[in-house]
Amino acid sequence: MKKMIALLLCLVMVFALCACGTSETPAASEAPAASEAPAEGAAGSVYWLNFKPESDGALQDIAKMYTEETGVPVKVVTAASGTYNETLTAEMDKSEAPTLFVVGNTAAVDTWGDYCLDLTGTPVADELNTDAYMLYDADGKLCSIGYCFECYGIIVNKALLSQAGYTIEDITNFETLKAVAEDIHARAGELGFDAFTSSGMDDSSSWRFTGHLANLEYYYESVDDPAAWEQCPAEIKGTYMSNFKNLWDLYINNSAVNPADLANGGFDANAEFANGEAVFYSNGNWEWSSLSEKGMKAEDLTMIPYYCGVEGEEKAGLNCGTENYWAVNNEASEEDIQATLDFMYWLVTDPEASEIAVGTFGVMPYKNAAQSTNPFLANADAYAAAGNYVMPWVTNFQPNVDAYRAALVSAMNTYDADPSDANWEQVVTAFVDGWAVQYAAANG
Repeated sequence: MKKMIALLLCLVMVFALCACGTSETPAASEAPAASEAPAEGAAGSVYWLNFKPESDGALQDIAKMYTEETGVPVKVVTAASGTYNETLTAEMDKSEAPTLFVVGNTAAVDTWGDYCLDLTGTPVADELNTDAYMLYDADGKLCSIGYCFECYGIIVNKALLSQAGYTIEDITNFETLKAVAEDIHARAGELGFDAFTSSGMDDSSSWRFTGHLANLEYYYESVDDPAAWEQCPAEIKGTYMSNFKNLWDLYINNSAVNPADLANGGFDANAEFANGEAVFYSNGNWEWSSLSEKGMKAEDLTMIPYYCGVEGEEKAGLNCGTENYWAVNNEASEEDIQATLDFMYWLVTDPEASEIAVGTFGVMPYKNAAQSTNPFLANADAYAAAGNYVMPWVTNFQPNVDAYRAALVSAMNTYDADPSDANWEQVVTAFVDGWAVQYAAANG
């Protein structure tokens, strides 16, 4: 594999990533300005269709706080994991549609751009501390703005790792990760815990693998040929599918769960990890709030990269990016639009509210928002500070994402039930040929 691109270039890629799509959208609509502070008893209301199930409790608290302070009703409805697109479609057809929703990539801009208020010049957009988290349509309308930045990788319980006789310094690449995981799995009965949590393939969990884990294949391809990935490629090569297989096999074969049972889902990997049933948990920084509430301590946890056997991965860092972008419904009433803009501005500037939001989101890229205390984001910063390369969210390029991932799930379930070479080829086909098929379907 070619030498890793410099950290700076990786960071630029993070900011440039988007999903596929070519539909045109109409000219920008004019947005009313948000008040610098919401007026008590102001008219209008807010309906936020939330994308992040793990943040529901915190957002309900924020909504209640705002209503108590201003008298403005705020309703937060949270879509079930893996169902946001379907929920948004259903809710937008109702007479009282969401006033605040998520448009997280350019494919979503193509679908929902007609409904997006132009956020250019609004006080909440002006509070962003970077222009990296702005999505525009073909006509230059600012359709959505990012509200949090995230990272993912493999979360590690260092306390359990120590009980197994290892330290985090023992894991520096795939070879060492594999040796540690297989040893822990072999001694699971003696230790009282296993290596990996379950890797369920139902909708509540499969995104960790068809989205997150898949990123390693796309990312390393993009390093080999950056020019081909400046925009959504019409096809991919699958060059690093063997590396994807390395890590996937490690996950499913060193867990308490029979791989053949993963298709049925119904597992709770978060609870398994919090209960001390496994050392390794594939997920992201957003899990910190839940894990801490369940009694886990920051000093016992860390996050390591997707070690998968590529050359030079000793200098890998975490997967960093976002798909969490706010959009305001331009078909809402003028009063509701103003109320929503006021609420957004308050959320990113009020010390107490932003502290609660940052507690669940991890970090918010706004000038006056509370600072993050999320230990996994600190891990991402530490890797970058040490000169390790960032792995941007190249997954955001996946074309026709729901159909594409559904085909991946099906192929991976077949392989998990019978891990033959022939069945692995079906996984490769779903990744590579499936990409070309869905690109064509999305782009005509």
